Order: sequence, then structure tokens, then C-alpha cells
Amino acid sequence: MRGTAGRDGGPARLPGPAMTVSFGWGPVEARALAPSAACVVVVDVLSFTTAVGVAVEAGAAVHPYRWRDATAAAYAQGVGATLAVGRREATPEHPWSLSPAALRAAPTPPRLVLPSPNGSTIAAEAGDATVVAASLRNHSAVARWLSRRGYGSAERPVAVIASGERWPDGSLRPALEDLLGAGAVLAGLRASGPHVLTPEATAAATLWAATEDPVAALHGCDSGRELYEYGFPQDVAVAAETDSSTTVPVLVDGAFQEAP
Repeated sequence: MRGTAGRDGGPARLPGPAMTVSFGWGPVEARALAPSAACVVVVDVLSFTTAVGVAVEAGAAVHPYRWRDATAAAYAQGVGATLAVGRREATPEHPWSLSPAALRAAPTPPRLVLPSPNGSTIAAEAGDATVVAASLRNHSAVARWLSRRGYGSAERPVAVIASGERWPDGSLRPALEDLLGAGAVLAGLRASGPHVLTPEATAAATLWAATEDPVAALHGCDSGRELYEYGFPQDVAVAAETDSSTTVPVLVDGAFQEAP
């Protein structure tokens, strides 16, 4: 069964025909899918990949970092970058945080370190695969870029990973906004050519196609309501700018940069 542990302790994979586009959840499934993928698409709509997109389209190179602790400052210093802090830690003197709205309003640093235990960790689990950051803002651009470069073929398979959130015990909490963002990319791939999607990928694409008002869904989902409660409704509004960006952030030399 899909959730059964394999010999290495990771998710077991049933035998069957090779699929060119797969879908999974969180860092554990990213680790399982990445070795057979030429490209890993990370989707963390609220808010890592939305923030990456906003910063990259403004001209910054964004270094993902998986830990929000004291080591992040040392890492930022080592790569000569500005460190993004928690939303509530931002000040007028240091406005850079995981908030896409705050990043849009702040001066753009040449390099930015963006700590995120979800999206950044998935990027780190991708191994040698090309890593792309996707959100609702750039889902069509990502699908077009993948198709133009032959990703999604038998020779260049794609794994689309929805980040999800974390429960207090550290376990994965599936997040609707990431399922929709992943489904949007997958639907674009399905429509653009002869890509063979796994059943999981097909289901995600079908959900996106069946969602009549994805903007309302984003504002009303658990993660969206949480940001409202925390006082950051503007971050949901930025994330809901569906198809507003043509920027495709690709991880190059440890930082997300605009794809050529």
C-alpha cells in the first residue's frame, strides 16, 4: 500500500509503469521521489514559494535555509546575504521576512536568505534534480517552462511536491493551498503535451480544474484564516494573485534565481 514503509524506512513504491509526472507531500515524499526525477517543483503557497517569487522577480537571489534558528544568521553572513526574519520580528529598519507583502514593499537586497522548515527542506531533499519554486502566482509560467525544456518526458520526469504545514509534533499537515498550487502546475502540464501523470498527480490536477473560485478557497482555508488571525491578510492577498507572474525561480548554486 502507498503508506507502507519500504526497506529503507521510506514510503514503499508499488511496481508498475514508470510515470513522467508524479505528485507527493512534504520532505519525506520529496526524498522518496527526487532520485527518479530530473526536476522537483516545490509548492509552498503560504508562504515560502510565493515569497521566493516576489523576491526573485524584484531581482534578488534567494537562498533557502531549512532552520529558523541561530545558524541562519551565520549562514546569511557566510553567503553575503540579508537574513529574512519571522513576520513578527520585522522592523522598519529590517523589513525582510517570510511575508510576501513585506518583501514587495521593502528595498530589494542582492541576496536574501529565507528560512523555511517546509519549502526550504524540500528544496534540500531534491538532490541533483533541478529545483523550481511554484505558487499560484506563477503556475502557468512554471508549466510552460517545464514543457519547453522537455521536463515531464520519460527521460526528464518531474516530481511536484506540495509542502503542507506541520502539526505541533512535527508531523505533516496537508494544506489545501499547496494542493491547489500543485494541481494548477499539474493541470498546466497535462494540457500542454503528452505527459503521463500518476493517479495522485491526476487527482491534484482534477481538483484544481474543479475549483470554481481558488481565490476564495485560499482566503477561506485553514492557513489563510490563520494568517488573517495573526494580522497578515495582505500575505493571503498577494498569494492569491493567480497567474500574475511570469517569473520562474530555479535553484542555481544554492539560490533561487530567475530562469533563463
